[in-house]
Amino acid sequence: MDSNWWILLIEAAVALGLFLFIIWWTMFAGKKKDNDDTKSMKDKE
Repeated sequence: MDSNWWILLIEAAVALGLFLFIIWWTMFAGKKKDNDDTKSMKDKE
């Protein structure tokens, strides 16, 4: 049974990596949109 633990560890590592990638992706995507919105608001004034 101990030989199957590596499968669970790999699965947990992939899930954690995917979770962190999604967080990183949304953080930087949100910053670009915010910067574009503030620039367009300044142009309107």
